[in-house]
Amino acid sequence: MEKITTSLRESKTMRWTALILVAFTMLTGYFISDVMSPLKPLVEAELQWSSTEYGIFTGAYGWINVFCLMLILGGIILDVAGIRFTCMLSASIMLIGTAIKYWAISTPELNDHIVNFLFLHMRGQVFWASIGFTIFGVGVEMAGITVSKSIVKWFKGKEMALAMGLEMATARLGSALALIFAPLIAESMGSVSKPVMFGLILLCIGFITFFIYIFMDKRLDVSEGITKENKPASEFRMKSIGHILSNKAWWYIAIMCVLFYSAVFPFLKYASDLMVNKFNIDESISGIIPGILPFGTILLTPFFGNIYDRIGKGVTLMIIGSFLITLVHLIFSIPGLHSVAIAVILVILLGIGFSLVPSAMWPSVAKIIPESELGTAYALIFWIQNWGLMGVPMLIGWVLDKYCISGQIMRKGELVNTYDYTLPMIIFAGLSALSIIFAFLLLAENKRKKYSLQLPNIEEKIKEKQEDD
Repeated sequence: MEKITTSLRESKTMRWTALILVAFTMLTGYFISDVMSPLKPLVEAELQWSSTEYGIFTGAYGWINVFCLMLILGGIILDVAGIRFTCMLSASIMLIGTAIKYWAISTPELNDHIVNFLFLHMRGQVFWASIGFTIFGVGVEMAGITVSKSIVKWFKGKEMALAMGLEMATARLGSALALIFAPLIAESMGSVSKPVMFGLILLCIGFITFFIYIFMDKRLDVSEGITKENKPASEFRMKSIGHILSNKAWWYIAIMCVLFYSAVFPFLKYASDLMVNKFNIDESISGIIPGILPFGTILLTPFFGNIYDRIGKGVTLMIIGSFLITLVHLIFSIPGLHSVAIAVILVILLGIGFSLVPSAMWPSVAKIIPESELGTAYALIFWIQNWGLMGVPMLIGWVLDKYCISGQIMRKGELVNTYDYTLPMIIFAGLSALSIIFAFLLLAENKRKKYSLQLPNIEEKIKEKQEDD
């Protein structure tokens, strides 16, 4: 009698447990990503960094990913070596990078040396903190594409957009915790390096949850009858990159992704400083209002993901989200606007827009690219995205120093600059406005190629929709 096996993914308990494990690791990664964001005013006072130096450090996140093509290589490694190997590799790289970053920020003696790196001339502390951050960036981006493929593996044909939305919401919780608590930790412990140390401890726990997940992934393969002996060879070939790059819909998503995220993540790096300079909020609590944004996405991203799963309209969600982001940045750019209440409302709207686009964007990639090439497809999008995550923070830092210094003020016994954020906010608004154009191009391409980006993700819902049509 033939033995009937049931895939582990059919168990709601098992697939949601797997999601919890990988999502927590991403929470710890995003905490590290944003832990320095609310500390810019304190960094200027304690470490005596300029806005340009802060921008170089923040932009360093993408150096290796962009110029050494590590994200693309990471995607290929994921498709060839598999999820379990890439989980451990990415988590290890995150730990190494964060350890270097903490050492640099806690070692002021490094400023006694000037480092010439390519066309940049940096003090030693800025250089080594940037090196640590760029190594960490390799790990967290590799972890991101690994987790995305893991969710597709466990949730395809089921609650895929909801699962991706919940994972992104958990990651945003990491950002929110960093934005709100990093200044408080720095103030109470007397050093801007202490929040980084706290993040390093969290990341060690995240490494353990990734380690536990790989055993679940192995059990999933066993439940589906996949073993080392009969596991199919990787279908990835170098020509797969050509297949991906020849897909217009993929390009529209990739370009929209870099524009949209460049209008949000770099904004978060400067949002606390914006609150200090434009709305006169004390630097010790300046991360609270920006922290509303990721907290809002904790509920909204899964909510919109669930809408996509059950109703569809993925591209429509992206268009609405991009429009909201543009509107918020334009209002923030108004010179005479100094109301804290309006700032809170704008950040809430920003959170809604920030939830709409990713909840539909990432599941949509799985509809236009074969699963065997999905790791590479995500990696290529992340690589393009990293150009923005690298370049825009450096641009904003340079713009602030060059055109936006409005005066000086004493902070922690040091004379530091104050800034007018009108021009940076116009730059952010321009980026998000361009993303709207590519969302409409994606909508037209979807209509031509019938990718079902406007249809639900859950298989039963697709059948119901087709019957209704």
